[in-house]
Amino acid sequence: MPRLPMLGAVAALVVSFTMIGLPAPARAGVYTWTDIAQSAVPQAECGAGSLPETGLQGDVPAADRASGRSTEGYRCNISFVGGLQQQGGGILSPTYDHCSYTGTFFPGNLLDGAAPGVHVLDVSNPADPVHTATLNEPAMLGGTWETLKVNTARKLLAATAVPITTGTAYFSIYDISDCAHPVLLNPGPGTDLTMPLPFLSHEGGFSPDGNTYWASSTSPGLLTAIDVSDPANPRVIWHGLQSLTAHGFGISPDGNTMYFSIQNGINILDISAIQRRDPYPVVPQIATYHWADGYFNQQSVPVTYDGRPYIFTGDEAGSGGVKLIDVADPANARKVATIKLEINMPAHLGEHAQSATGNGIFSYDAHYCVADRPADPTALACSWIASGIRVFDVRDPGDIREIAYYNPPAQTGRQGQLLNSVHADTAVIGAPVWNYVPLAREFVNGKLDPATMFGPRSGMIFGGDISSDWCLSPPMFHGDQIWTTCTDNGFMVLRLDNGVYTPPADQESTVGS
Repeated sequence: MPRLPMLGAVAALVVSFTMIGLPAPARAGVYTWTDIAQSAVPQAECGAGSLPETGLQGDVPAADRASGRSTEGYRCNISFVGGLQQQGGGILSPTYDHCSYTGTFFPGNLLDGAAPGVHVLDVSNPADPVHTATLNEPAMLGGTWETLKVNTARKLLAATAVPITTGTAYFSIYDISDCAHPVLLNPGPGTDLTMPLPFLSHEGGFSPDGNTYWASSTSPGLLTAIDVSDPANPRVIWHGLQSLTAHGFGISPDGNTMYFSIQNGINILDISAIQRRDPYPVVPQIATYHWADGYFNQQSVPVTYDGRPYIFTGDEAGSGGVKLIDVADPANARKVATIKLEINMPAHLGEHAQSATGNGIFSYDAHYCVADRPADPTALACSWIASGIRVFDVRDPGDIREIAYYNPPAQTGRQGQLLNSVHADTAVIGAPVWNYVPLAREFVNGKLDPATMFGPRSGMIFGGDISSDWCLSPPMFHGDQIWTTCTDNGFMVLRLDNGVYTPPADQESTVGS
């Protein structure tokens, strides 16, 4: 990348930070939840055509990895319809109408000699998706990480460049009215190498009305609002330094409240001044919630039950699962349920470490969740990293249960071919390091038998074998189908079988950002 544009980007960022908007003087409450959920959701009852898991719910046992059984995958009440693996699925791949967009992981995607960049897939025939276009602007080539998002209200697709964990400067936005052939809307600011924008990003997403694109960075926890009401001229209108480390978010349907992910919890922010486009916006912090059960909170999905607002919010590390939180009074939020699998149970963290070792730094944790509609959701689908795609019946918040899962066939030994897979590209580190904090907690508390941690894979601290996939992308509902990508298997269309799910007439996949 030319030296001058990068110097310009840094200079613009420094100047921009002199105008950072900070939250209003602190009156917000700070709360800590110390309890650790001790029960898993009931397992799905697998019907005809299933190929069930052989061990604990969510586990890919060491024996299955050694024997090659994991290369067959595991499925329960879900069947594979079609897909397009190519060189891997990047990290996030959003969908719109009959199309999907395969995100990029830098620098592996650049080694795709034929078509480096975000791949546009036409899924008119779910059994045979077709690659119709490649988006190769700087933001698309630089690694889209967790920033590639769609806004259905305005039919927009956008992403920022995130080469390694945190990126800056480049942002591109497209008209996807013809979803198979996106049209770049901002050839100038954010796309032109000499016209960078001042922000930091790891994650990003739109406000519900599509007029604001929000970018957030991991460290420091900087949050940036980019006005895209005129997509040809995106402009940064606010920055806020929210925490030492941060991640994704969810935004309420009216665009006024943000549930902002921090290290081990969320900040609830009043972003109505940005939504209104106040000339000198202030973003007050309503409340902060920390918890001991899980960390690296990923994103939040705002929903309502009987008109009362809740969020589903998941942690991508620490076996915290997905929490359902009542946010009707955001200054006094209340946790009402936790969704975990058996492999996430404190009693099974030794087995968790034993089987996950050798498969990379992430293991059996939630990542992105999607509700099948924002009001009174009937189902929640979550990417659960090494546990695959998990689908839950959430009609009754007091009785959440698993109804289906699909953990795709492991691509063992194919690292060199999957250049656009963050899993394959980073598998040189085999230790599931993000599981070690809860492991240490249980050991200190005298509740862990160290012998359960060790097995035939214990020496695979380096040189992983990708013997189970990583599923990271939001699993989007399309009728009785789920469209998603996993890092090694790429894009997949899955169908929910055996009568376990009836799509509601007002189905509307809800991600939160």
